[in-house]
Amino acid sequence: MAFLLNKTALASRFRSQSQVDPSSLSRRGFHVEPGTREKALLAEDPSLRRFRSHKKGVSRIKKIGDVLTIVVVAGCCYEIYVKATMREEARQAGTASGST
Repeated sequence: MAFLLNKTALASRFRSQSQVDPSSLSRRGFHVEPGTREKALLAEDPSLRRFRSHKKGVSRIKKIGDVLTIVVVAGCCYEIYVKATMREEARQAGTASGST
């Protein structure tokens, strides 16, 4: 019963949202040229030019972090593999000595 109530509430909500007045929509929903303030904010700032090398440093650090992550994951996988093979060898040695 609760499912049916939720279903009808959902359907009525969907219907009410589909009948929205177009004039009440935000103008940002459509492509509108930016105003003077937006253009001023998007313009290149000469005082920030000295921080341009920041992008190269960040990308280099990201690459180093990615490589270190791969190395750590590979090391963990190797350790798991070694432990599994050692356990399997110990199990085979135990069954071989137990059957004799």
